[in-house]
Amino acid sequence: MAVLAGGHALLVGVPGLAKTLMVRSVAESMRLDFRRIQFTPDLVPSDITGTELLEENAATGARSFRFVRGPVFANIVLADEINRAPPRTQAALLEAMQEHRVTAAGETMRLPEPFFVLATQNPIEQEGTYPLPEAQLDRFLFDIRIGYPNEEEEVGILRSTTGASEVALEPMLDAAQTSALQRLTRELPAAEPILRYAAALARATRPPTEDGATNGASAPPPDLVKRYVRWGAGPRAGQALVLGAKAHALLSGRAAVTPDDVRRVAQPVLRHRVLPNFAADADAVTAEQIVAAVIRHVPAPESGIRV
Repeated sequence: MAVLAGGHALLVGVPGLAKTLMVRSVAESMRLDFRRIQFTPDLVPSDITGTELLEENAATGARSFRFVRGPVFANIVLADEINRAPPRTQAALLEAMQEHRVTAAGETMRLPEPFFVLATQNPIEQEGTYPLPEAQLDRFLFDIRIGYPNEEEEVGILRSTTGASEVALEPMLDAAQTSALQRLTRELPAAEPILRYAAALARATRPPTEDGATNGASAPPPDLVKRYVRWGAGPRAGQALVLGAKAHALLSGRAAVTPDDVRRVAQPVLRHRVLPNFAADADAVTAEQIVAAVIRHVPAPESGIRV
């Protein structure tokens, strides 16, 4: 869905092998340029965007700088263990993720289209990691949580990765087809009640201020938000809800968006944009529980037609 919606996805979970295999399979099934960046504490921004090299002409002795493009100049970029790089290096992806361009050596260069970042991180190991800043988390369309595979899936992983033969995936799409599907996703109609429903969900995640103001919400947020949320979702959350719902409707073979499509993508869209406070940590209240309370709290639009 993230690919169809033209957004980036953050993959969080325990089994790193499964995440890497999944991203590599996505790349192999599409005729798109793919690059993998292994994020480490010593990674610098130029390792991502590119660097200038001083070259000398052997015949004339003239010297000039040549910009060598970094791995971000690709259709699919896998940022592996993105939280292992320092914030300065993480920020090198911000402009690329938001604007689909890179500014380096005094020149602004467009990235190839379609362009999207799939990033992985391991939530268990905390030593030697740097939490992603809120501004960068907001650039990810989805936060997808990946648990352990079931028994059959795990046996399948062992079967495919320990044998002598390799199974080559047959490419199903190319760059032009992917871009066309992204345009088709945006062209899917979303009625005014759907837009207002998506906005209401995002606004309901914002806690009231000390003076009781509702921070843009038309109705008081649920109790869990009042007690346990430090910062709620911004306008990008509403955009992600609508685009994700359109992609889900398209994948389901429907030409219009329903409230169920919005609810289907609410967790991956909102869980990384809702920041719990210290009270939530003390009471073991998670962002997923808060988002679930918001979904129950905000009424879905109804047509009013009774059969």
